[in-house]
Amino acid sequence: MTTLIYVPGLLSDARVWREVAEGVGGDFVIADVTTQNSITAMAESALALADGPVIPVGHSMGGRVSMEMARLAPARMAGLVLADTGHNALAEGERAKREAKVAEGRADMAAMVKAWLPPMVGASHHGNAGLMGELTDMAAACGPEVHARQIGALIGRPDAGASLGDVTCPVLLLVGDEDVWSPEPQHREIARMVSGPSDVVVVDGAGHFLPFEKPGAVVTAMTDWLAANRLG
Repeated sequence: MTTLIYVPGLLSDARVWREVAEGVGGDFVIADVTTQNSITAMAESALALADGPVIPVGHSMGGRVSMEMARLAPARMAGLVLADTGHNALAEGERAKREAKVAEGRADMAAMVKAWLPPMVGASHHGNAGLMGELTDMAAACGPEVHARQIGALIGRPDAGASLGDVTCPVLLLVGDEDVWSPEPQHREIARMVSGPSDVVVVDGAGHFLPFEKPGAVVTAMTDWLAANRLG
């Protein structure tokens, strides 16, 4: 049996994937990426959640973890789903910006989340008090120490692009059309870099938190992809 391993991203927990995972169904687990100090350690922890073939399903930072899972255990990959993510190594000036966010979180986590979250969500959802409230609660609940640990992992992340050519399993890339953090062209570049068959699905009216903003669209895209590749 193939297990879908859902991997949350930065300042996220199982809530970001729960509705999608239950909608897609099948054998699944949702990883916890709040306790590890590196992307590799997160990937190792996620791989240990299941035996046999797996399909990592990663959002944002979780997409980087999923690509690392594919690097560490290529023979176990039945497929790979990457949502609103990136593959590049640390960019010039990125460390300082991320460390500044850590400092903001340590000083006042609620204020940091309030400033950080809106650009991560599609503009059409900014007026959705329920959705914004749930995302705010989830991010704030992680706290400044988890935030600092995850930012440290992202600063020290491996260059995922260096191993994408070794990915031979089917790959599905999902991105919201309003995602300004990890935009569509980034996903199309990943699709060109992998050696296996790849599909890119752009979801209208969603930003970086696509699985939370448009879970129904993600369920449909994943279900169709799983069926087309006989992975269901």
